[in-house]
Amino acid sequence: GVSCTVVDARFCKPLDSQLIRRCAKEHPVMISIEEGAIGGFAAHVMQFLACEGLLDGGLKFRPMTLPDRFIEHGDYRDQLAEAGLTAGQVAGTVLQVLGRASEATQFSLNSMMR
Repeated sequence: GVSCTVVDARFCKPLDSQLIRRCAKEHPVMISIEEGAIGGFAAHVMQFLACEGLLDGGLKFRPMTLPDRFIEHGDYRDQLAEAGLTAGQVAGTVLQVLGRASEATQFSLNSMMR
């Protein structure tokens, strides 16, 4: 029940400012997902959005990155789950930001049980 645009931003530099600007103007919510640490791609996007005034009109932006703590070596799927970056956790974040908290909780619980 959620329509979205997926952008594969393969490279942080140079930042595709035209694409980011267009997405910010056409969507009420932006979420960046990366398997990198805090201060990576999302930080560059937030800096651009802030400097361009694109966060001044109500755009909601949520960065999803690896947490700033040690994650044990192990199965890739387990590491993603611990980091909060599984498909279910991403979907839960999307629903939460859209104001659909009850659906977010249910969705996250269901996806973790699979």
